[in-house]
Amino acid sequence: MKKYLFILIITLFGFVGHTNAQLPAITLKTMEGKTVRTDTISNNGKPFIIDFFATWCKPCNRELDAINEVYEDWQEETGVKIYAISVDQAHNINKVKPLVDNHGWTYDVILDTNMEFQKALGIQMIPYVLIVDGTGKIVYRHNGYTEGAEQELIEKVRELVQ
Repeated sequence: MKKYLFILIITLFGFVGHTNAQLPAITLKTMEGKTVRTDTISNNGKPFIIDFFATWCKPCNRELDAINEVYEDWQEETGVKIYAISVDQAHNINKVKPLVDNHGWTYDVILDTNMEFQKALGIQMIPYVLIVDGTGKIVYRHNGYTEGAEQELIEKVRELVQ
């Protein structure tokens, strides 16, 4: 039994970094109130990053700040686009725009107030990052943040645009 459990755990962890699944179809809103279907999020055939965060999540904010410092360079080099998905609940949603403005983030921000998108992707913890290739396939998943982890993201994006 332990052997099978070990194999199952190894198999599951093997799928954390690389998946090839498509984005689920969930209808959400932007901070401006526009409707967005998550399965239509794209970047004109180029890779994009989806970063799940919440206003109260300090590691999330550190990650988005670190990416923000190099985001312009990333866009210039690879054309990558970042979508920041707030999982703040409806009663906290009024805190999202002030946080984004205060940090100077230029990402497209989408609100997942009922965590439908997060749940549909099987995401348990934030921060959580997905890299999606130019055809809409999820090719990389990562949760948690440690200083410098943004370098791994850009390396994965670079592999996709070569």
